Amino acid sequence: MKLFDVYPLFNITPAKAQGSWLWDDKGEKYLDLYGGHAVISIGHSHPHYVKTLTEQLSKIAFYSNSVQNPIQERLAEKLGQLSGYTDYQLFLCNSGAEANENALKLASFVTGRKKVIAFKKAFHGRTSGAVAATDNPKIVAPFNAGHDIVFVPMNDETAFDAVLDNTVAAVIIEGIQGVGGIQLPTDSFLQHLERKCKENGSLFILDEIQSGYGRTGKFFAHQHAGVRPHLITTAKGMGNGFPIGGVLIHPDIKPWSGMLGTTFGGAYLASVAGLAVLEVMEKESLVHNAAVQGEYLIAKLKTYSILKDVRGRGLMIGFDLPEEKKTVRNDLLQKHKIFTGEAKPNTIRLLPSLTLTTQEADIFITALTQELK
Repeated sequence: MKLFDVYPLFNITPAKAQGSWLWDDKGEKYLDLYGGHAVISIGHSHPHYVKTLTEQLSKIAFYSNSVQNPIQERLAEKLGQLSGYTDYQLFLCNSGAEANENALKLASFVTGRKKVIAFKKAFHGRTSGAVAATDNPKIVAPFNAGHDIVFVPMNDETAFDAVLDNTVAAVIIEGIQGVGGIQLPTDSFLQHLERKCKENGSLFILDEIQSGYGRTGKFFAHQHAGVRPHLITTAKGMGNGFPIGGVLIHPDIKPWSGMLGTTFGGAYLASVAGLAVLEVMEKESLVHNAAVQGEYLIAKLKTYSILKDVRGRGLMIGFDLPEEKKTVRNDLLQKHKIFTGEAKPNTIRLLPSLTLTTQEADIFITALTQELK
């Protein structure tokens, strides 16, 4: 049997990793400034993370949600403490796709409505409902999942107000759009959405799957705007590579038995992974480090007049290359052994571990300087 070939692959086979670094099977060393789509939040193979998961694996890795799991409760308590959402409720699942799927279900349950407003380039999810919440026509075509999805341009209050009516169950937006090349909703736009959702009886959903867990210098990206959503979805950096997702749910939304379900969500090993990430983030002040290192990198990048539209917050950064420098990402990888991300046509995305040091940032800046000459 062959693999289903949907991923373009570099001819690189990682063999081990530590912190912001990884080594391939030939012994080549790489600086990782991408972390598998913002997944590696506390660095590769963090000692506390490895020790905690290994100890749990020797006890019990999985049992269904039909039994008590005190680790889930500890995870929820720590997440509430560090995020500032102590009064919210947590539903654990497996991925960002499942988190958004369950958030949309909750919105329909609470409001009795089906219509959803999303924003162009938003894309998190591969399940049918979450797939529908994207403006990619190749993906939307086979799926509707019972949702009436309406797309409007981000940061356009007039366009949003024109489609908001009493049939809208939810408005879903990313704290920062990642896949589209790092696009930021303005603080005033998020505040406008929050206000209009309250007036209309619609649920306000913040997709923090890529931008959450400290990456932007606050625990969640939307906290820069001071808004308080009904639902917050998170996943990528939540388990530092172990599959886990979650929905933070407003205290006014009351659960009932069987309302939501998941087979693997919140299993012992997943819960331990999520808790270990939070413990490391707290002990090593990684949210603060993301703010400091992000500010440093953005300031450095803005000194290059050749770069177009340097943007981002914390360690979620994007910048555009001119056409004559479109090979820079590949050159950084092949010549300097530095992993970065991209968005078409010529955008480079930086999503490093929140443990990134100034010295590691400078390695990237030096290599970029050479390639931009």
